[in-house]
Amino acid sequence: MSDVLTSAAVWRSEKSVGITGHTRHRNNPSPISVGFNAPGMCKTLTFGPTALAASIARTATLRDAPPEMLSRWGDSALTEVEWLIEDGAAFALTQHINSLADAERTAFAGRVGAGVTDLLMNALGYTWRDNAACLSSALAPHADFIYGDGAVTDRGVVLAEARGSFAANVSAATITGQAKRKYSKQVKPHLAAESPHGKVIHGYSIAFGSRPGSAGAFLHAAETRISKPRGKRSPPTEPPPGSSPESTPTSLALATHRANFSLVDAPSVVAWIDWVRAGGERPDVASPLSFLAIPYAGRTFLASAEPLRPFHDYPHWPDDLWHDPRWWQHFRRRRLLRRSGYGFAGWFVMEEKSAERFLNSLSAIIRSGRENTPAVLELPRIEHAGFAVDRDEGSDVSPESGYAYALYRDGLALLGSPPPRRIVGHRTWSPEEGLRSN
Repeated sequence: MSDVLTSAAVWRSEKSVGITGHTRHRNNPSPISVGFNAPGMCKTLTFGPTALAASIARTATLRDAPPEMLSRWGDSALTEVEWLIEDGAAFALTQHINSLADAERTAFAGRVGAGVTDLLMNALGYTWRDNAACLSSALAPHADFIYGDGAVTDRGVVLAEARGSFAANVSAATITGQAKRKYSKQVKPHLAAESPHGKVIHGYSIAFGSRPGSAGAFLHAAETRISKPRGKRSPPTEPPPGSSPESTPTSLALATHRANFSLVDAPSVVAWIDWVRAGGERPDVASPLSFLAIPYAGRTFLASAEPLRPFHDYPHWPDDLWHDPRWWQHFRRRRLLRRSGYGFAGWFVMEEKSAERFLNSLSAIIRSGRENTPAVLELPRIEHAGFAVDRDEGSDVSPESGYAYALYRDGLALLGSPPPRRIVGHRTWSPEEGLRSN
């Protein structure tokens, strides 16, 4: 195998990164999975600040740390993008980047690189994700993330290495070189390796960079290329037949939603996910968990009410919030200070149908016992919003309606503007009974 390198042009107007490069040998069979065809690399990747902040938070929370800690990391992603990324049509860093110590600037560049990688992987159709630390330690150094779904459904998973750089010497050549080196060292050696979620059958190394003080950015993706077979090879494994298009490995769905429900401030849900994954003592949850149903951009989203504890046990609290014209401030007072002075800094929520299907699946596992956990779950995928590939895709990055949000295929969303000042319902989740409307 070798890598096909897809280079990117400077970030153009409307915050689009143009991508050009080699054409994959599409007619050659994969030496790892028969019949596998990787998705075609896009020509442009377009995203706004809300989507960038959301993906930085999504990648930062793919860890087995306390959910309360991961939630604060998600908050910090919103703060960093607000203060360190300029508003405008072209990607640019604010002058505040010069106030950071070199180590912190390097760390922030790495976080942005991870966020851009997550946006590109989702735009290519990959839904479920985990930290690649789940690979055997004997395989170090390895890439950053594992992704599933899309083109690899029922076949395995893909690796994704992320790289970000903010320095005066950043150029198309340096970013290309970084992607090549990282692919060779941290992706290519692990093709065909086994992971807890399936065999690694494809890989990417994505590098992103920009020069402080200059508008524009560079993006380069190194991707596995399927070469013509040489000599004799072992017969590749056929994918299992007859699977549903909504099926996903349970292990990968649990890893994804552990990060998601950490971001939405639902640590009790995370505790049950951890019990299913690792066992130990069953969580002690005395009462059902509460969610508020709120309308936004033509959809209904569920917001965790756990941040309101201990007050959400008060029987009239949903009605009190309903009549409060600024009810959403009760949830995010710590986020209300922004560089722009605008009084809303973002809110992580779950799309209602996606949350319902997952929480009911989790309840079914809890009822039957973790020893009976199914190998796959049937979970929906929804059309992403807030970022797009190749402008003809129709995903609205800057909606005219005033809604500013990022929505992912797994149902996680970051609302970047205040929700309507009303609540359309109240949901409760009982670990053994599932999600119910009140």
